[in-house]
Amino acid sequence: MSRTARVERTTNETKLVVEVDLDGTGTSSVSTGVGFYDHMLTALSKHSGIDLRVQADGDLHIDAHHTVEDVAIALGVAFAEALGDKRGITRYGDATIPMDEVLVQAAVDLSGRPYFVHAEPEGMTPMIGPDYPTSLTKHVLESFAFNARISLHVRVLYAGRDAHHIVEGQFKALARALRTAVALDPRVTDVPSTKGAL
Repeated sequence: MSRTARVERTTNETKLVVEVDLDGTGTSSVSTGVGFYDHMLTALSKHSGIDLRVQADGDLHIDAHHTVEDVAIALGVAFAEALGDKRGITRYGDATIPMDEVLVQAAVDLSGRPYFVHAEPEGMTPMIGPDYPTSLTKHVLESFAFNARISLHVRVLYAGRDAHHIVEGQFKALARALRTAVALDPRVTDVPSTKGAL
């Protein structure tokens, strides 16, 4: 069973391609034009074991918002497509990840019912690098969760002092939670739900 997907998205603001392989090795090729976002998506791939290819061209002369958002949307759609009917998956995953002085918890349910809960410190440095507003992190995770049709909870438990660490901890915690949730459980031969569908 191949758990792969390719999504192309073209708007007046962006043109992009996202490819995922849920049974990969964490290999990635990511180019969005937003350096810190590339770094986060590369970390997401590496620590989830999901192979990821992203090629995006967006209206970065305006700002990073449209590009970052549209990649998150396409990534969610690709993730949902790759999961297929979800037969045999573990379904739930959670992880608590330290990133130096920061501690982040992420929990996912590949339920088919989009939901998102998020808690991170207020008053973070507004930018990481020249083009990544820290306010985008919540929007990225929410856009991914709703388009992947999953329930996602992410909490920064210890705030720390470095916005880079706060954001990176969130992506890595999500990665490890997804790694568990998408894994095939040899004891499960059907869809892991009493409903019979997810």
